[in-house]
Amino acid sequence: DKENILKDLRDIKPHLEPLRILLYGQVGAGKSCFINSVQRVLIGRNVISALEGSAASGETFTLSIKTHKMKKYEDEYYPFVFSDIMGLETESRGIQTEDIIKVLEGHILDDYEFNPRAPITEDNPKYKQSPDPCDKIHCLVCIVSADAISRMDSSVIKKMKAVRKKASELNIPQVIVLTKVDKACQLVNKDLTELYHSRKIKEKVPCV
Repeated sequence: DKENILKDLRDIKPHLEPLRILLYGQVGAGKSCFINSVQRVLIGRNVISALEGSAASGETFTLSIKTHKMKKYEDEYYPFVFSDIMGLETESRGIQTEDIIKVLEGHILDDYEFNPRAPITEDNPKYKQSPDPCDKIHCLVCIVSADAISRMDSSVIKKMKAVRKKASELNIPQVIVLTKVDKACQLVNKDLTELYHSRKIKEKVPCV
């Protein structure tokens, strides 16, 4: 149950710290919201770790790479962190696929501001030539808005596939998180416990 899971997380002692979890996805999918939700569950109260944008704007809110520590107690943190990056958009907008791959490999340092028109170059001060194991990504999480899957641009899907392919080559575990499921299905909107019984949601899973 929930308490046992939280206890296991509090007791986890990995050989490498911190474990880096990279969140990526289309603009407005809810990456920053997901970070805040995880922190609320872990600490047991409302807290804002990442500033959240609005999906209605259609533009990415996160412009640079940010590392978010998950608080365990007042002065203690969990041994894993979330890396939040610029959202995926169509061909000429949003984060470059090459930049996401460089993040996976640990080459891009915190606070680097992404350029939608060109990927990072090796002479950039925020480029790390020889990343340490703790700089690299240890888990890749794709955040997908359930109500936007059918409207997702083909160029965005192409970028996602390229990132997932590279993560597989690097043997990085991958997870897909569906957000906004209440907007994708009226049944779930009325009763969240129906999530795993919803045919609409089940039909969307293979799409990602």
